[in-house]
Amino acid sequence: MNYSNIKYCDIANGVGVRTTLFVSGCRRHCPFCFNQIAADFAAGEPFTPQVEEQLLQSLDHPYVDGLSVLGGEPMERENQGPLANFLERVHERFPEKNVWLYSGFTWEELRGEVPVEAPYTSSPVTEATPRILSCLDVLVDGPFIEGEKDITLRFRGSANQRLIDVPASLQAGEVVLWRDDPVFESHTME
Repeated sequence: MNYSNIKYCDIANGVGVRTTLFVSGCRRHCPFCFNQIAADFAAGEPFTPQVEEQLLQSLDHPYVDGLSVLGGEPMERENQGPLANFLERVHERFPEKNVWLYSGFTWEELRGEVPVEAPYTSSPVTEATPRILSCLDVLVDGPFIEGEKDITLRFRGSANQRLIDVPASLQAGEVVLWRDDPVFESHTME
């Protein structure tokens, strides 16, 4: 697995201050993707044990609330094994930190409940998929759709994308949406 970028002290991709990992590789190629360079599986650098350790060290500060993983597409089959191993390390070492993951796949596709949408022809589900989901607090799911772009939405680019409370969803057996602070949910500052 390669990664295209790492951002430290990021505040755009989840609640609070975060370390953000941008994984390389995506077959979806959404029109107007904000990170088209990361669609290439060879973009960036190899995700080595040294890079993993650097990320873990960046999380070891009280002001860092958690880790966010974006892409490219973290849930491409090729990325899932290395990502599952890393997220399990994060979860074990920092159980108090929250983990967000952004995927163009929907929750239902990642759970194998519905067929995948084009351009994919096979399920993204691997043996690593449930391992990854079990390490997440929030999954932002669904592809970016330019026609549904809404700059007033927090933590996502288009209205079709959902912020899913993963632990609650796994427990309920159905999608439970993550609840933001009410002042942000209302789109007003009253």
